[in-house]
Amino acid sequence: MPESFKDLYSSLIKDVFIERARQQLELGKDGLELARSYAEQGKPDFVLAYLLLIERSDEEKREILAYAYEQRAKNSDEKAEQFKQQFRRPFPLIRLEAQKDRTAARAIREGQPVRIATTKIPSSDE
Repeated sequence: MPESFKDLYSSLIKDVFIERARQQLELGKDGLELARSYAEQGKPDFVLAYLLLIERSDEEKREILAYAYEQRAKNSDEKAEQFKQQFRRPFPLIRLEAQKDRTAARAIREGQPVRIATTKIPSSDE
């Protein structure tokens, strides 16, 4: 049996996001609507917090979370292009993070675990 959405992705979220989402739900906010809104903005941490607290199919949750990662990748690409024009030099680390987000989105859609790693910037000692 495949792992559940919660089993696969709950380790990606910090408690502060869950607490914030829980407070909003206690105020009567619609968790699915908020998750979709944050997905449009490319904020997968907030999206994941709401999705872990609401009742929906794992497939629907995966689709919304994957979309959030894709939106964040799109936003990052746009920011990298804007910076490139403004500062007249490329910003490859922003593009790399966007690629990682697209990879995460693919894994989520396939029901696979996501390994979120930050980009290591080499020190001057290396």
